[in-house]
Amino acid sequence: MPEAEGSCTLSPELLRIAREELNEDPRRREKDIQAVREWLLKQPHLNARTDRQVILRYLRGCKFSLERTKAKLDMYYTCKGALPDMFQGRDPQNPKLRSIIKLGLMFPLPGYDPQGRKVIFGRLGAWDPSKHKPEDLFKAAGMLFDVMFLEDEQITITGIIQANDMTGLTLKHVAALPLPLIKRVSTTWQEGYPFRPKGVHYINTPQAFDALFNLFKPLMREKMKKRVHIHGSNIEGMCKFFSREMLPAEYGGSAGTIQEIADEWLRKMDEHRAWFLQDEKHKADESRRPGKPKTTADLFGTEGSFRKLDFD
Repeated sequence: MPEAEGSCTLSPELLRIAREELNEDPRRREKDIQAVREWLLKQPHLNARTDRQVILRYLRGCKFSLERTKAKLDMYYTCKGALPDMFQGRDPQNPKLRSIIKLGLMFPLPGYDPQGRKVIFGRLGAWDPSKHKPEDLFKAAGMLFDVMFLEDEQITITGIIQANDMTGLTLKHVAALPLPLIKRVSTTWQEGYPFRPKGVHYINTPQAFDALFNLFKPLMREKMKKRVHIHGSNIEGMCKFFSREMLPAEYGGSAGTIQEIADEWLRKMDEHRAWFLQDEKHKADESRRPGKPKTTADLFGTEGSFRKLDFD
């Protein structure tokens, strides 16, 4: 549950982690939140959210560096303004988005791993490129992240783990992902979201996996490259990192079926529909930015620069 205004509901252990790993000082917390809020309100080009929950999330994601927090918030709202395909029309009642969410391509598993981190399970070969636009896949994933942040404060402290089953992935899937889109998504998620990614696990990696991974790897930060674990077809290897009880029934777990979990997250998105519709107005207006407006080329490079990422 999120913190109430001006109070803290985190456990003593999570507060300790926040102090030791994120430089969070309870005596300074509200002053830092207010400093970021005042800065946001002074930016003529930003129509930003200024509620405590969002600002605190970014402060934690930036280890309470005010300058990094400001830069990341600016980047997030700038990306929102620059990428309408990802951030406009985020209505959970949209049939295209509903059909993607119901596929269970990505969903958080219940509970946490032994280190208290949230595990996000992905099935990246379970979509049909002839039926679904990749832009809509990433839009639905961003909506899931937002609901997760709204409902689960712990992840801002302990971070997330990704666990991906690549069954069904083909070169047709890889070819359907435009290289400029991959760059835009990677930049937005890495530079604009206050994630604390702690590791990525892959199982059932077919031949096409190498082609996909070679697209994303050049865009990954060096520390994340060291946190990638590939387990072949051995789910037991992945289960050394988190409990089998967290897994869907299809993987021998007791967390319910994939469809049940996907339907539960669709219900959560429906509950936040008003938030999503209202959130569309929160973005940057480059015509009002002091100094030189930022272009998509400034943010994501030009299409020609992506060609070196092509696969064999």
